[in-house]
Amino acid sequence: MEAYATADQVWAGGLIFARIAAILMLIPGFGEAYVPPRVRLSLALVISLALWPVVRGSLPGLPDSVGLMAGWIIREVVVGLMIGLLLRMFMTALSTAGEIVSLQTTLSFSQTANPMQAMPGTTIAAFLTLLGVTLLFATDTHHLFIAGMVGSYRLISPAQPLVMADFTQMAVRTLGDSFMLGIQLSAPVLVFALIFNLASGLVARVMPSFQVYFAAAPLSVILGLSIFALSLGALGTIFIDRYRRLAEYFVFGGPGG
Repeated sequence: MEAYATADQVWAGGLIFARIAAILMLIPGFGEAYVPPRVRLSLALVISLALWPVVRGSLPGLPDSVGLMAGWIIREVVVGLMIGLLLRMFMTALSTAGEIVSLQTTLSFSQTANPMQAMPGTTIAAFLTLLGVTLLFATDTHHLFIAGMVGSYRLISPAQPLVMADFTQMAVRTLGDSFMLGIQLSAPVLVFALIFNLASGLVARVMPSFQVYFAAAPLSVILGLSIFALSLGALGTIFIDRYRRLAEYFVFGGPGG
């Protein structure tokens, strides 16, 4: 290897590859199960080579023992998994919104295979998850992923100690924010379901002989899906705006740059 690269250069490239590959294993779009492993590894290698001149100044030197080398590699893999997990975790907002919409429109029994998750989910949840990944690439948000990989070396430098407490707090806050965002995204259908169920109950009290269920069930599906379709544009805009804020956290090395 000395004819092509020095030992220090190979070591720096390996450290970068450990973090980048771990991030690409979990981030939306690139880290899906249907993406071939060779494609992900090749992309991680190309990005690592591109980032080496940019971040090599923040990398530690070549250790003297194999144990220290293994420790540094494991540390960088853990950091990459932490960053990828946070970016993946926020995607649950769309799954939450889809499940709530399905429950309110009586379509929760319609299960389908979700390519973004290991378990099947409702059709609307799978649709929203695919829509979210499409928006990430359509709005060039995936460019922030690469910028965030560079920014992660300022936010979590290899020379600094790895503080798991900060990651735990941010993971809990991110998961709570994603659940709250899922409720907010499904708010139009929730409001409709509340008003529609109150109106159906009132009709049932006024006319006990009227078959409310047979009349209300198809109306609930048709009107609920109509409101969902009308709010889909605002739903996608709000989600991608919030997701870009999370990605920019790693680009600028923390809140507020």
